[in-house]
Amino acid sequence: MRQWILVALAALNISSQAMAAPGEFPNKPLTVLVSYPAGGSVDVTARILQEPLAKALGQTVIVDNRGGAGGSIGTALVAKAQPDGYTVLFTLSSHTINPAIQVKMAFDTEKDLAPVSLVASSPQVLVAHPSFAPSSLSELEAYARKNPEVIPYGSAGIGSPSHMAGELFRMKTGLPLNHVAYRGGGPATLDVLSGQIPLLWVSLPAIAQHIKSGRLKALAMSTARRFPEFPDVPAVAETIPGFNVDSWNAMFVPARTPPHIIQKIEQAVMAVTKQPAVQKALLEQGALATGSTARELGQIVQKELPMWRELTKAAQIQAQ
Repeated sequence: MRQWILVALAALNISSQAMAAPGEFPNKPLTVLVSYPAGGSVDVTARILQEPLAKALGQTVIVDNRGGAGGSIGTALVAKAQPDGYTVLFTLSSHTINPAIQVKMAFDTEKDLAPVSLVASSPQVLVAHPSFAPSSLSELEAYARKNPEVIPYGSAGIGSPSHMAGELFRMKTGLPLNHVAYRGGGPATLDVLSGQIPLLWVSLPAIAQHIKSGRLKALAMSTARRFPEFPDVPAVAETIPGFNVDSWNAMFVPARTPPHIIQKIEQAVMAVTKQPAVQKALLEQGALATGSTARELGQIVQKELPMWRELTKAAQIQAQ
């Protein structure tokens, strides 16, 4: 009889633990779904955070790449996932651009996803092949006045942050620039390195090594201030006040994820992005650690959504 009582008590204890488990987040591995292919700058940034974040949360963090459609395929998977905090989206600032250029998406950016935290940010860079005469924005303007033909510039693709930076720059300056869309920053970089195109807007992580080696020359950065690793490269805002296209990485979870779970991940990300080793690793990739609260990330999303809609309409960028 005593043995049966002990078994019953043990079973009751196990049952009680199982009932309590849902409130103890996290109690199993988290999947960070990266909405871009392996090896790209978004993936590299996610993997820099992988182990430090796992230590901060006390659980294994699995990175799962689901690229395609400018990040929309992976984002749709997270939007439809269980709102329990165990599936986290890691994506690029195209998150706020896609609604303006993609006719049909399998999710609603505002309603189906909840912000967690910014992770890192990096500028877009206007680079030129060394054979291209202009080496500054003022020289580019003077060159365009003397050479009225249209000047092609490349980007990582329609709707990419580099495309948005290029179109905003074209509209603000009135220069005769013609967009050439590539399928990613890699192919675009190869063409500007070979001299197939004279100019390219591309993210700093994709191009930093070529600027340092002198294979390409940097004319300007898209962010409001100069980047610490390239203090000699001016910000476009120094010529065009208010110009700022920030290419950021951030984390989101499915809508209806409990606030206390969002806060737990948010606090872990903010703590990790303050670690000197993480900051150094990101800086070496051309990115600044920028942990934020969920509220701050939400404000960025709300600000950028209408901004990109207005730009795509003014620049007559065709929806895909």
